[in-house]
Amino acid sequence: MTKILYNKFDKKQISQLPKVEFDGKIVVITSPKETKRAVDILLGLPLLGVDTETRPSFKRGHQNIVSLLQVSSLDLCFLFRLNLTGMTPDIIRLLEDTTVPKVGLSLHDDILSLHRRAQFTPGKFIDLQHHMRELGIEDMSLQKLYANVFQQKINKSQQLSNWDADVLTERQKIYAATDAWACIRLYNEYCRLLETGDYELRMVEEPAPKAAGEKMEKNDNE
Repeated sequence: MTKILYNKFDKKQISQLPKVEFDGKIVVITSPKETKRAVDILLGLPLLGVDTETRPSFKRGHQNIVSLLQVSSLDLCFLFRLNLTGMTPDIIRLLEDTTVPKVGLSLHDDILSLHRRAQFTPGKFIDLQHHMRELGIEDMSLQKLYANVFQQKINKSQQLSNWDADVLTERQKIYAATDAWACIRLYNEYCRLLETGDYELRMVEEPAPKAAGEKMEKNDNE
């Protein structure tokens, strides 16, 4: 069955879609000594999804340093609490690795955030933004991409929560893992669609903006 994709996805439609979230194993890493074992496991996997979280700042001009690095496979996700572990040599080894593809969205921003903690040379990263444009998709937020490709909703209610909290809530853990896991699912589906061509792109035209002071004319029959 041909998959229908849209160049733009109406955010209003997302609320009507069924919710999806990561349902695999989540491991929270809170001490530097735990990072080696976690990185060893991750670098033994064929493909990883990555994302970061930062405690929101409500002061103009102030940006907090990245708090969390989440790295996931399809069924296992490690949450590295960078505010507790720091950027250990093993975390840098993971980020500089050139053998295992690491898929993310808007990776330039994530890498810049991580560079504020430590300098490293980015290894094998794949940015979904570049690839999804090849399919004709223009809306690049993770929530809109996932809704467009899979007709499912990723809940973003935890996005502005406190990622520096002493203990992460279960909802925070699932939210963070879902974002990294979703990147893998999107990349796998992108590869399938590109190989098979089994999709149809439908163009959604945006209404033209009204000129200042313009009034709607009533229909003569009204």
